[in-house]
Amino acid sequence: MSKTRQEKIDNLSEKIVQLENQRKQEQQKQKTEERNARTKRLCKRHGLLEKYMPDLVAITDEQFETFIKKGINTSYGQKILGEIMAKPQIAATNKPHDNTTITANSNTANQNPAATVRA
Repeated sequence: MSKTRQEKIDNLSEKIVQLENQRKQEQQKQKTEERNARTKRLCKRHGLLEKYMPDLVAITDEQFETFIKKGINTSYGQKILGEIMAKPQIAATNKPHDNTTITANSNTANQNPAATVRA
């Protein structure tokens, strides 16, 4: 027995609804993956910042924002970022390991973190 035109239309409408739901599910998965990647990136980068500048742990969020605005978001900071972004990425295994530690009371980098003296 063949389906009537109305049955075919209803069947296609059901498939459309199913495909729309699948699309929504895939979009939700994509958003979740993007959110998780952002969270991982933020944690990793802030961890690196605290690794090289351990005194940041003791400051407030407002002080941290001021530090970013005045210390990093400068023309010099933008220049360095531009230079970094212009270079091709190097594989993680080929990166030189930099043990630079900067304290709040020092404007110089110390290549040996064990020799860093905090005042």
